[in-house]
Amino acid sequence: MARVRTGVRAMGAVLAVVLGASLAGCSSTGGKRAEERAAAQAAGGRAAVNTPRWTFAMVTHSGDGDTFWDIVQSGAEQAAAKDNITFLYSHHDEAQQQAQLVQTAIDRRVDGLIVTLAKPDAMKDVVAKAVKAGIPVVTVNSGSEQSEDFGALAHIGQDEAVAGEAVGEELNKRGRKKALCVLHEQGNVGHEQRCDGARKTFDGELANLYVEGTNMPEVQSSIEAKLQADPSIDSVITLGAPFAATAVKAKEQAGSEAEIDTFDLNAEVARSLKDGALGFAVDQQPYLQGYEAVDLLWLHRYNADVLGGGRPVLTGPQIITEKDAAALQEYTKRGTR
Repeated sequence: MARVRTGVRAMGAVLAVVLGASLAGCSSTGGKRAEERAAAQAAGGRAAVNTPRWTFAMVTHSGDGDTFWDIVQSGAEQAAAKDNITFLYSHHDEAQQQAQLVQTAIDRRVDGLIVTLAKPDAMKDVVAKAVKAGIPVVTVNSGSEQSEDFGALAHIGQDEAVAGEAVGEELNKRGRKKALCVLHEQGNVGHEQRCDGARKTFDGELANLYVEGTNMPEVQSSIEAKLQADPSIDSVITLGAPFAATAVKAKEQAGSEAEIDTFDLNAEVARSLKDGALGFAVDQQPYLQGYEAVDLLWLHRYNADVLGGGRPVLTGPQIITEKDAAALQEYTKRGTR
């Protein structure tokens, strides 16, 4: 994803355009995919409820070009259509710019806010501003440990440490002895928790490999170099579905026998599981994260409902293997798993 490098004044103009375009149902980039989704929603009939036309904003730390966030956004959009919600979506991979997008949503006086806390220190103050302004906040995907302290109603996602522990246990079942955990976004606390969790339960040796996730050729060459340098590595764990295929290519180029495993599920991962190119995937159900976040905000506005009682509402982890892949392919093809 290209990174925005502009001055404060220019950034303010960009943010205004971003959320202005979102009122028409577009993503922060106003891309064709978002326009097609909006048209599909309009063709899908009336909302299922007759509540006021509230406006909810979702601001994430990643977005277009990442199949995981496409699925999160799809779930949120479909819940918004059902709940008679005007849905605004924006994202930025730099934490300070994500915080500015949240501030723009606050300035627009949205009725509900959904945010990710991949880098919680950068988001703490602006989330507090939203709460102080009376805007209900739900956190999704990352930041489960900080969500309640920041004043959010609930966190929806998987416990990243628990998900990592499930990976370590699965590696043990498969008889693996030496694993490489590939972190593609430095500073993302959830990614660190995944690798730390796997290390906690894995009986073998696990090392972290930090790569620049916006540069896939560099990701491939880094993994390839590690596998060539250490043939005893028998498992590579990627932390996002788009990186699994790259790891498979690196393995092939290195002539390695390592098994490639991954967090997250998409159509390509399901195919690769079925074909045996991947060993297993950890599914955290991104569609559910987007859908339930919007639904929970609607329920709170309509009926003062909350979920979780201060604990995360878990959508994962679920270990997906070759035997599960065929049944899930139908859903991955339509973009909901």
